[in-house]
Amino acid sequence: MSAVLYPGSFDPFHLGHLDVVEQATILFGEVIIGVMHNPEKSFATFSVEQRIAMIKESVRHLRSVSVQEFAGLAVDAAISAQALCIVKGLRTMSDFEVEQQMAQTNFTVSGVRTVYVPCSPALGFISSRFIREIAHYGGDTSAMVPNAVANVLQATYPPRSKK
Repeated sequence: MSAVLYPGSFDPFHLGHLDVVEQATILFGEVIIGVMHNPEKSFATFSVEQRIAMIKESVRHLRSVSVQEFAGLAVDAAISAQALCIVKGLRTMSDFEVEQQMAQTNFTVSGVRTVYVPCSPALGFISSRFIREIAHYGGDTSAMVPNAVANVLQATYPPRSKK
């Protein structure tokens, strides 16, 4: 069996991401988590190195998962990693619409296929954007992220004082 690539910015990695990774390991065996970045843009909350460290700690229990940094297009990362396909998680119908257009474009330009994995319904509301916003204002995100990520978020954004 070949490895599959699960690409994303993962800023930060959350339980929905972890769910997709765990499902992909059951379906495909080996999973490469591709931490994607554009070196020309520096808008990420966490550096690539920080994201990789948080993800590695979060998937430590999954022996067939590796984490790698990639710049550029996800299809180029998939080709470089010799991945069988790209795996993408779906939460909502709007996710499907965006991902389907991307998958068709990727296949057209590279021949790389995309497989969708629906995240567990209990995790479908989780979004990195919301996690960043809640953490920024000192809120508790621990129910939405692995412990390794929760620790970094708490160190980066101290909890707000209770009145």
